[in-house]
Amino acid sequence: MAQPIALLSVYDKTNLIELAQGLQKAGVRLLGSGGTAKKIRDAGIPIESAGILARSIPSDEQDLKAQNIAPISIVVCNLYPFEATISQPNCTLANAVEEIDIGGVTLLRAAAKNHERVSILSNPADYADFLNAWTEGQGDVGQSFRSKLALKAFEQTAKYDEAISGYFREQYASAELSADKLAGSVQRMALRYGANPHQKPAQAYVTEGELPFKVLSGSPGYINLLDALNSYALVKELQEALDLPAAASFKHVSPAGAAVGVELDETEKKVYGVDDLKEPLTLLASAYARARGADRMSSFGDFIALSAPCDLATARIISREVSDGIIAPGYSDEALDVLRKKKAGKYCVLQIDPSYTPSAIETKQVYGIHLQQKRNDCKIGAELFQNIVTQNKDLSSAATIDLIVATLALKYTQSNSVAYAFHGAIVGIGAGQQSRIHCTRLAGGKADLWWLRHHPRVLDLPFKKGVKRAEKANAIDLYVSGEVLEGGEKEQWDGLFESAVKPLTDTEKKEWATKLDGVACSSDAFFPFPDNVHRAKKSGVKYLAAPSGSVMDAECIKAADEHNIVFAHTSLRLFHH
Repeated sequence: MAQPIALLSVYDKTNLIELAQGLQKAGVRLLGSGGTAKKIRDAGIPIESAGILARSIPSDEQDLKAQNIAPISIVVCNLYPFEATISQPNCTLANAVEEIDIGGVTLLRAAAKNHERVSILSNPADYADFLNAWTEGQGDVGQSFRSKLALKAFEQTAKYDEAISGYFREQYASAELSADKLAGSVQRMALRYGANPHQKPAQAYVTEGELPFKVLSGSPGYINLLDALNSYALVKELQEALDLPAAASFKHVSPAGAAVGVELDETEKKVYGVDDLKEPLTLLASAYARARGADRMSSFGDFIALSAPCDLATARIISREVSDGIIAPGYSDEALDVLRKKKAGKYCVLQIDPSYTPSAIETKQVYGIHLQQKRNDCKIGAELFQNIVTQNKDLSSAATIDLIVATLALKYTQSNSVAYAFHGAIVGIGAGQQSRIHCTRLAGGKADLWWLRHHPRVLDLPFKKGVKRAEKANAIDLYVSGEVLEGGEKEQWDGLFESAVKPLTDTEKKEWATKLDGVACSSDAFFPFPDNVHRAKKSGVKYLAAPSGSVMDAECIKAADEHNIVFAHTSLRLFHH
């Protein structure tokens, strides 16, 4: 058997002498480069100043023999400290470039590629275990050990390349760069901080192509982008499914409201606070009015998504609301002028490329662990609701639209979730609850308050002139919810009105509730018990959709039949996390 050969070329010389001594004692011939060879020689260990890629096949062995080259069995190599260098506050571009290892990466990959024969040691922590395995195996550490070392080397070079590309992405392709320093398309955007102010640094980036959105005004934050990208995905799907412009109002990565463009009647215009708008209401403006008006308390400070270019009427509505930002595929000149004046020019306006398609595979990291899955690209349309399992099978086209709106909203809502929809708009959504019935109650309670805002006495509340929209929304919410006010809070509430306001009685509320009918309700997973069906009925639900699979499916269908509800069993669970 020919004498085994080890090639050593390392930057990090931790445990190097111990490894060299162990290899020499085991009869391994040592080859080294530069400083590595010098350090080993200085320790009194013989080393020569040789082919890694040669395979154990006849043709390669013949080539080695013809060229008088001995095959290398062990490669010891690690890389220049690029990440440590760029982490220094005074690091210059020249410093960073100097620490980009070229030969080391080549050695690692060449050796790892041929791990069927070659052992590649890229981490000093592995030296002792390797020596033990080499000694016990009499010069053969085994294929499993070589495979483990090869994987580690490949992971190290991948991480190294990622650090280098990330650094140069920041230097040459970041949105903050001036035109003379920007080398091409924008791939990265620095953010002030992450989810909280202490979570720094933070950024948004892509590893190929360019960022699919650009900032026209303001500066988006980490949560802004979570809301913007999720909400735009929702409205884009709504428009594709229903061929109507769509709008969404997002807060903390779930929709407070979402709607498609259905014209508002005079009562709805008043409920949604757009009856005094000078510009004619477009379908897009109507969609946002409905989305914002579903739950005005939750929409306070929302991030808005539009499926179509923002027009002037929509911008006028937005300009009057407390909102953090908007994302849309475009803006008319007049609309952009209105939005850029909002929040003293700090209102966040994002324009997204409508042709952008995300990768089919998505990855997230939780507690240092990477989780990967196929993107939820399921399509939701009328065909999803064809399996009607109740006696009443009369599913109207309007109800189908509402079920599509509710179900698509669930696709982008933190689970568990249940949504109620009416007239092409979400009217109540229960998000992020561990219990299904609590989702149904929460969404139903919001739908009930939404409907009470249509009550004639609510529409005729005698607000004083000058009361702000947000103050009106809060006052109305307190009024319809029947919240008991005392002390200074009661005085403040009374002070918003020209005259004393009598509360709505329980009888009035119950009587008004009976006037709501034809609401659609969808669930992101099956109903485990019929209590969900009974609760939904109390909020005017006539149409239900949920996946089958519960041991109580038959009981839930029985409950739906009791209330003459149309119940469609879908084959699609829509958990979103």
